[in-house]
Amino acid sequence: MNEALYPRPASALPTGAPLRLSVIVPTFNERDNVATLVRRLDAALVGIAWEVIFVDDNSPDGTSEMVRTLARDDSRVRCIRRIGRRGLSGACIEGMLASSAPCAAVIDGDLQHDETQLAKMLGLLESDAADLVIGSRYVEGGSADSFNQQRLGASKLATAVAQRVLRVKIADPMSGFFMIRRDRFEQLAPQLSTQGFKILLDVVATGRGDLRIIEVPYTFGSRQHGESKLDSMVALDFLGLVLAKLTNDVVSLRFLLFALVGSIGLFVHFSALFILLEAFALPFAEAQGGAAMLAMTSNFLLNNFLTYRDQRLKGFGILRGLLLFYLVCSVGLLANVGVAFSVYDQEPIWWLAGASGALMGVVWNYAMSGLFVWRKR
Repeated sequence: MNEALYPRPASALPTGAPLRLSVIVPTFNERDNVATLVRRLDAALVGIAWEVIFVDDNSPDGTSEMVRTLARDDSRVRCIRRIGRRGLSGACIEGMLASSAPCAAVIDGDLQHDETQLAKMLGLLESDAADLVIGSRYVEGGSADSFNQQRLGASKLATAVAQRVLRVKIADPMSGFFMIRRDRFEQLAPQLSTQGFKILLDVVATGRGDLRIIEVPYTFGSRQHGESKLDSMVALDFLGLVLAKLTNDVVSLRFLLFALVGSIGLFVHFSALFILLEAFALPFAEAQGGAAMLAMTSNFLLNNFLTYRDQRLKGFGILRGLLLFYLVCSVGLLANVGVAFSVYDQEPIWWLAGASGALMGVVWNYAMSGLFVWRKR
């Protein structure tokens, strides 16, 4: 081990000291930040028995190998390497459920969160002043000056939506820096979504006002190494999470994304049908078949890219998955028609029958796709 890169722990406690804090760090391509973060935690948590769990989504840059290298010299460092699963929320949930301390903190691996606040946050939980302590950029004393105008605007818009639509009464529900009592987290975990990036918003909304929350100010720093993981999919994840919480989790985030893709597929189907009929003068039966195949193919590709991106199929798996998706959707079409006819026989209202059949088709396709096409390995 290079002592300059990672000196011997300064805050090591006598063997047998009770563990007080687990720090969960979701990572993807953060190799250059790992040693620095551990060194900063060591300096910030002097006198506190802690562990840090890096939950790595199989980073190609060797993040997990770097963590294991550190762990050989420091038993406080642990690594969970996830294969076939992606997403910050899922990583945080897995890390907290694998932790051992009575309190668990979530902090990003990009060094933008202020680890010096952790001891204060832990003190608030251990004194029973709160169940959840949030590092906030938007309370007095906090700052997000490192944001560019576009990101600041998006963050404030998402915060306003969460506060008004979900009635979340905290200043910074979009924060990714927080600490929670593990017993309270264990109660909420079964209802949390493993998709998306906004795990704190999910925790607060799922708590439905029963969590005692304190926000502490901190200054959001600038990224030192690597690239931001935020992309255009984050907005869809956020909107899906809001809708899921509005339905009291009756409708999942993944199902909403699947239904959205299905709506796009309907547009693709009718557009292709029109072109095949008008531009290529194909008979209706052939045009309808071609349009259906094109719509199913586009649905599969979009679902693989968006809805199931944490279980994305690659290589030969794409072809196998596409063939299974064709089969699932074909049976789903029969279910759609069967339910529609059944409803129409009982109540001859065309739109009600059509909507019932379409809903049955979506539910069937979603359930069977999860079981056979994008099944968890």
